[in-house]
Amino acid sequence: MNKACDVLVVGAGPVGLTLANLLGQQGVDVLLVEREHELVDYPRAVGIDDEALRAMQTAGLVDEVLPHTIPDQKIYMINGAGAILSEVNPTTREFGWPRRNGFVQPLVDRVLLAGLDRFPNAAVRFGAEVVDLAEDADGVVAALADGGTVRARYVVAAEGGSSPTRKRLGISFEGETRPTDGIVIDVANDPIGTPHAVFGGDPARSYASIALPHGIRRWEFTLFEHEGEAEVEDDAFVFGLLAPHVPDPSKLDIIRRRVYRHHARIAGRFRHGRIFLAGDAAHVMPVVGGQGWNSGIRDAFNLGWKLAAVVKGLADDALLDTYETERLGHVTQMVAVSLRMAKEMTDHDPEKAAERDRIAAARTPEEREAQKRQAFKPQPKFDQGVVVHTPLPVSKSLPVRDVPRLAGSIFPQPEATDADGLEMLLDDATGQGWRVLTWNNDPTAFLSADRRAALDRLGARLVQVVPKAQLPWARKRATAGVTVVGDLGGEASLQAWFDARPVGAVVLRPDHVIAAECLTQELDDVVARVLEAACAV
Repeated sequence: MNKACDVLVVGAGPVGLTLANLLGQQGVDVLLVEREHELVDYPRAVGIDDEALRAMQTAGLVDEVLPHTIPDQKIYMINGAGAILSEVNPTTREFGWPRRNGFVQPLVDRVLLAGLDRFPNAAVRFGAEVVDLAEDADGVVAALADGGTVRARYVVAAEGGSSPTRKRLGISFEGETRPTDGIVIDVANDPIGTPHAVFGGDPARSYASIALPHGIRRWEFTLFEHEGEAEVEDDAFVFGLLAPHVPDPSKLDIIRRRVYRHHARIAGRFRHGRIFLAGDAAHVMPVVGGQGWNSGIRDAFNLGWKLAAVVKGLADDALLDTYETERLGHVTQMVAVSLRMAKEMTDHDPEKAAERDRIAAARTPEEREAQKRQAFKPQPKFDQGVVVHTPLPVSKSLPVRDVPRLAGSIFPQPEATDADGLEMLLDDATGQGWRVLTWNNDPTAFLSADRRAALDRLGARLVQVVPKAQLPWARKRATAGVTVVGDLGGEASLQAWFDARPVGAVVLRPDHVIAAECLTQELDDVVARVLEAACAV
C-alpha cells in the first residue's frame, strides 16, 4: 500500500477511532492504520464520563453509543468488612450527560469504526503495521511492514501504552509500575444483578465488582507477587477468587480472563515535530479512577479540531503546540488522582487499611457529599493555550462578587430550543464548531466587518440566546447568519449561568472550552485576541 493523506492515525483503539471520526467530519483526508487484523474484542475500560459522551455527541455518534451504557452508575468504596467508606454518585447534567456511566468498550469501539463509513475522506487499514517514520520539511513518510508507505502531513500515534512510535522517537515515559499484577474476569449472565460498581479495599485481597451493560459482570482482583499467568488459567484458583462473591463459581459463564499491570506514567512530550502522541501512548493511569479511556478521548477532542484547522489552512502550525500545553497539566492531575485512589483501595497493609477506615468514618457530611458528587475529579481548565483571560469588568451596573473566571474551562450544556422552539441540548441547537454566544443581544451589533469575516473563515456560528418567551420576536428580527436559541430558564439554564457572572458574551472553541468571556461591548477586541491565540490566518 502506497498512499498519501493529510493525517495518518496509528492505532485503531478508542482514541484513534475517535480522532479519525472528528477529522473525517471536518473533511480532512485521514487514514487509520492498525497492525492487528481486527478490533480488540475484550473490554478494557468500563467507565465513560459526561465529557466523553459530549465528544461522542459532537462526532454525531452518541445515539449509537448510549445503548451500550449504564447511566448514573453508582460506585461504593467498601472495606474488608463490607462497610461503605464512600459513595460516588454524581447526578449533575452540567455538560448534558450523566457524569458517570458504565459501558462495554468493544461495542463502543465498533460504533466508532462504523462511524467512519460516513466519510469518503476517511479510510481504515487493518493488518498494517508502521515500522518506521521519517520526517521531512513537508510531512512524514511511514514505512509499513508489508513494504508499503504512507505519506502524511501529520501523524498521530495512538497505539497504546507500549507505543512503538514513542520508543522509536526516544520520548521518555516517566512514572511507576505497581509491583503486582491484576486479573480481570468478565462473566455473562450477571450472577449478582445489581446496577452499581463496588471497589473493595480488602487488605486480604483488593477487588472490584462492576455491573456492565447487556448482563455482563466484571471482577478485578489484585494478584500477589507469587501469582501470575499460570494461576489465572487454573479454574480452581479463579473459582477460589470468586467464591466469596457468588454461590457457585463453577456455574459462571466466564467470557474471558486476563492479566494486566498497573502503570502510572506520562510521556516527556506529546509532540515531536509533525508526530503527536495521544491516549495511552502519551499517558497511562490506574483503572480505579476510571479516567484512562476518558483522558484519551479528551486528547482526541483537543487535537482533532486543531489538526483540522491547520490542515485546512485556517490556522498556523503553531496552533498544534497548544495540544501539549493544554493537555499535559490536566492529565498529570488525573494520573495523580488515579494513583492515589489505587493506593488507597489496594493497600494490603492491615494497619494502613485500618487508618484509611478511621479517616473515612470521621468524614463530615459535607466531605461525604463532596465525595458523592465526585469533587475529587479535576475538571480541565487551561491557563495557557487557545484561551484569553480578561480582567474582571468594572461597572456600577454589576454587583461586586467574588466569582471565578471561567475562560479555559468547559462551557455547560443545558437544554435549550432551536429557532423553531424544539427542545434539545445546547450544542445541537447552536450547531458545532466555533461559536460566539451572547445573552439577549445580536452579536453582529458588537463585531466589526473584519472580525465577522475572520469568524466566517473559521466557520464560526454567531448565536443569540434569548428567553424562550422572546423566541418568536427574536427569530423574526434575526440578522442573517445569526442562530437564535431559546433559553428554558431554571437553575441550570443559560440565564442562570449569565446571572451568576459579570459577562454577557462568551467565545466557545470547537471542543466546547470557553476561549474567552467578556461584556458585550468588549466582544470585538476579545474576539481579535482569541483569533490571535488560535493562530488563525
